[in-house]
Amino acid sequence: MMRETDSKFVKVRCPKCKNEQILFGKVSSEVHCLVCEKLLAEATGGKTRFKARISEVLE
Repeated sequence: MMRETDSKFVKVRCPKCKNEQILFGKVSSEVHCLVCEKLLAEATGGKTRFKARISEVLE
């Protein structure tokens, strides 16, 4: 039997260059934009602190 997790993937939009990236909902390290290197998300030991707008939550 598969256990369902509460973790999701999210699509975020970089506030600087408007590039969209898909991130895991609970990151374990800093995540930077692949285009302009701006910080998009940082780990807090639990939930992720997003520095970019979440445009979509993916199932």
